[in-house]
Amino acid sequence: MDDRAHMRAALQIAARGLGNTWPNPSVGCVLVNHGAVVGRGWTQPGGRPHAETQALDRAGEAARGATAYVTLEPCSHHGRTPPCCDALIRAGVARVVVALRDPDSRVDGRGFARLREAGIIVEEGLMGAEAAALNAGFIRRVTQGLPLVTLKLASTLDGRIATATGESRWITGASARRAVHALRAKHDAVMVGSGTVIADDPELDCRIPGMDPVPMLRVVADARLRTPSAARLVTTARSQPTWLLTGAGHRPAALAPYIAAGVEVVTIRRSSGGGLQPRAMLAALGARGVTRVMAEGGAGLAASLLRAGLVDRLVWFHAPGTMGAEGFPSLGPLGVALLSAMPRFRLLDSRRMGDDVMSDYGKE
Repeated sequence: MDDRAHMRAALQIAARGLGNTWPNPSVGCVLVNHGAVVGRGWTQPGGRPHAETQALDRAGEAARGATAYVTLEPCSHHGRTPPCCDALIRAGVARVVVALRDPDSRVDGRGFARLREAGIIVEEGLMGAEAAALNAGFIRRVTQGLPLVTLKLASTLDGRIATATGESRWITGASARRAVHALRAKHDAVMVGSGTVIADDPELDCRIPGMDPVPMLRVVADARLRTPSAARLVTTARSQPTWLLTGAGHRPAALAPYIAAGVEVVTIRRSSGGGLQPRAMLAALGARGVTRVMAEGGAGLAASLLRAGLVDRLVWFHAPGTMGAEGFPSLGPLGVALLSAMPRFRLLDSRRMGDDVMSDYGKE
């Protein structure tokens, strides 16, 4: 019971790093000696220092003979920082309890082996399912080359995101918008289509009083290079990173304004219809270290991700109103001819956000 309580605490503090640690996982570590917590740490913004070294620094000499509860296998390779295994060994930790083996080929059991060779007791698998859920984005990127995808939609009860004249601010209320910002903070990147940029000129940042996350990566999917060079995502690209995913074949002069503004242009394979292949877009993000991406529309981007079966989590905010068929729909065509072909999700949570309702779904 004590082991579970301490691992639960390690998982809770590991969650603090979500959205701030990519390309590294978000890890938590709790050091316990004679029943007392002597050190805690979690992966810091940018992915370092690592959780174990943070906890060891706080514990000092009290780490000798302690048990370390770690949510992911301690690293055993030299990167920008020395291996966490070596730090645990030098500190004289007597026992290491780990929730989940690291699927990274540079680790994947090597951390456990090194600790055992040093005479440290190693136990693995405690609350492994919870740890896997926490770092599902990191695991997906390492094993499949793709980030975890959350699709966020905000609409009326009948699924409309704008009036026939294009008016869309604001469908949902202040409480729902704050929840969206909090959700962004738990993701590495937020992605929209060029239509959303043209219609709304969004900033796609995270504005929550008291929260100071790493500047969020903004990603625009724009096959035809329609994004205005005066858009806020472009003009603020030097202070907050912006990537433009587009197809090949654009003239250098057409790309020049974006590059001059500090936007990183990433070339993506086109689909047969001329758009960007959804899997290719996500693979490009994964190759650059992104583990968790939040897609915020518009209707075309949302539909393309759903058609490709690439949405892992769907968070839908419904406002208590209707627009009718003349309003703009939240989703583009999905090509569903049979009920059995519908993308399906299971309800995880539902709660009120002021007058609105947030429904959180996971992929079936």
